[in-house]
Amino acid sequence: MYLHWSKTLAIGLLATFGILMTLFLALGGGEAASALKAHTTRWIILNYAGLLIWVFVWISDQARMRGKNLWVWVVPFLFAPLPTLALFLLYLQQRPK
Repeated sequence: MYLHWSKTLAIGLLATFGILMTLFLALGGGEAASALKAHTTRWIILNYAGLLIWVFVWISDQARMRGKNLWVWVVPFLFAPLPTLALFLLYLQQRPK
């Protein structure tokens, strides 16, 4: 099945991300010890870092191929990489003026 990136889908994904982050921040951080082992946590962080590197390389490649400015997207990418990716995809879908 082909997934078409529409504004409705992107806004829905961004809203879901915002709600989940709010819940995570509001409900997390108890005094109980974590059930995750240290190596599991490091493995998750390593995989997430690899994903972020891959996404940044893809964004920079798409910006270069389309003649868009990459530096506008660097700071938002540092703070919220996946929502920035969704916004970047919407930005690339704009029709040329």
